[in-house]
Amino acid sequence: MRDTTTRVLKSHSSRRTPKMSIILCCFAFMPIFALAIPGLGILGAVIMLAGLVFIHELGHFLTAKFMGMPVEVFSIGFGTRLCGFKWRETDVRLAAIPLGGYVKLAGYNPEEPGAEDPYGFLKQPAWKRIFFYSGGIIANILACVILIYAVGIGRDRFPIQSVRLQVQEGSAAKEGGLMTGDLLFRVDELTLSQADWSLEVVPHIRSKPGELVSLQIKRDGKQMDFNIAPRLQGDIGLLGITATPVVSTTPIRPLTLGDFIKAVPMAFQDTAVMGGMVLQGFWKLISFQSSVKELGGPIAIVQYGSEAAKAGWEAYLFMTAFISMNLAILNALPIPIFDGGHIFILLFERVRRKDMAIATKEKILTAGFYLIATLMALVIFMDLMRLKK
Repeated sequence: MRDTTTRVLKSHSSRRTPKMSIILCCFAFMPIFALAIPGLGILGAVIMLAGLVFIHELGHFLTAKFMGMPVEVFSIGFGTRLCGFKWRETDVRLAAIPLGGYVKLAGYNPEEPGAEDPYGFLKQPAWKRIFFYSGGIIANILACVILIYAVGIGRDRFPIQSVRLQVQEGSAAKEGGLMTGDLLFRVDELTLSQADWSLEVVPHIRSKPGELVSLQIKRDGKQMDFNIAPRLQGDIGLLGITATPVVSTTPIRPLTLGDFIKAVPMAFQDTAVMGGMVLQGFWKLISFQSSVKELGGPIAIVQYGSEAAKAGWEAYLFMTAFISMNLAILNALPIPIFDGGHIFILLFERVRRKDMAIATKEKILTAGFYLIATLMALVIFMDLMRLKK
């Protein structure tokens, strides 16, 4: 193992400087800053991903500080350091391989159980270490809530005429003829200009497993009608669609305090619905109910992010929230090298009341690394195959 011990400044526990606060805020709100550039395209998707990775690692950084643990490296990306700056004991950097990021505690890397641990991370109570590994997951979920809240503040001020659909491969909606990009105006007797999508339309669809549901959509300016039966999943019906509101560009009334208050419970409710849909998608993959062809990697995310950036700020923020929720749940899976894998190992050790051998942990983490590397290669390959079509 490499010796990563470093000298830590005594002032690491003091308050953040104004300059650092400004830099952190800029990075955290990069997805919103991207909206200032019309037709952002691929740049919008890159900024979206960089912002979400930053938010995830910021969660780990803040929980490390909560434990009083100095942080040696805060990196967006892996591999060779391209640029960055030093803030107290922390090297904040941008690295060459843009497939994630990491936080390295001073003198100790949690991915290397046998490394020197001069500041006692392994001596921290189990709940603190679990909190550290959970930090990124919590940060991504909170980002999802905030982004949906930002979209929902003015929801009642702008008349919603329709929703733009994203259709899952192999779903009832896909097989019934719906396509990603369709504008949905009506579901049975519910019109999108009068009914709330999350509170009325979605529950209506879920209450109709196996029953034909009438949908009115517009595609390339042409109105089309479909009758599709949601599939039974558990005890609810699912079409396999997600939706982004399409609103009028002219507000019908000024913003009020009530808009800010009303958007809070709606943000948590919509986040919970989104989380359930993402969990269901992961479960279908794990249980082999879905094909690996439905997996989307970095290239697919860039494609979706580019389309969302061009579609307007509501679609862009909603897509950013959706990707953030995916990152949160993916990292929560009990797979070694992911945050959930570390949490699972800690819980297993607490149940058996004995720590696993360091060599065993290293083998588990190495196996997890090869598993994720193989999966990453697969999803990138699938992305490239989709580009050829």
